[in-house]
Amino acid sequence: MINFSKLVRAKSTKFTAIVLTLATLQGCAAVAVVAITTGASMATDRRSIGNQIDDQSIELEAYNGIAKNKSLTENTNLHVSSVNGSVLIIGQAPNTFLKDQAIKILNNINGVVRIHDQIRIGNTTSVTTQTNDVWLTSKVKTALFSSDKVGGNNIKVITENAEVFLMGIVSKEEADAAVNVTRNITGVNRVFKAFEYL
Repeated sequence: MINFSKLVRAKSTKFTAIVLTLATLQGCAAVAVVAITTGASMATDRRSIGNQIDDQSIELEAYNGIAKNKSLTENTNLHVSSVNGSVLIIGQAPNTFLKDQAIKILNNINGVVRIHDQIRIGNTTSVTTQTNDVWLTSKVKTALFSSDKVGGNNIKVITENAEVFLMGIVSKEEADAAVNVTRNITGVNRVFKAFEYL
C-alpha cells in the first residue's frame, strides 16, 4: 500500500529545495509574488467553492493513482492541474506505454470532463530546469497580475521546461491578452491555452 504521507513529504521537500534555490538566485520577491497571487486567486476564483473542492479532489486522486504505479513513480515526472474538471497533465515519460498508463488513471477519475495531454516523451527535467520553471511562473503571474487587460487572479499558470500552460475561466479577450502578455516574457518558449470561456 502507498504511504501517501511519505509521498507528500517527498514532494514538499522537492518543492522547498526549488523555492530555496530560487530565493538564493533571484531574491525573495519572486517567492512572495507566487504566494500573494495564489492567495488572491483563491479568493476571487470564478469557480464555485464546490467546483474548487472537486478540482482539488481530482488532483489528489490523480497523484495518488500515479504514486501507486511504481513504474510511473520511478520513471516519469508528471504534474496534474484541474480547473472545472478540465485536467492538464504535463511532464515527461520515457515512452508511450507509461504515458498511456498515466492518461488511463485520469480517465478513471470521476468528475474529469476533458484531458489536456501534454506529456512529452523524453528524459525528466533537471533541478536547474525546474528552478527556472518556478521563476518563469512567477514572472508570468506578476505580468498577468499587473495587466489591466487580464484578470490575473482568474488564470492558473503552470510551467514545464519553459512551456507555459494557462488555465482558467476567462473571456476570449482575457485569453488573448493573457497569451500576448505571456509570449513577451523572456525565457518562455511556448504558450499553451487550456481555458474555459465565459
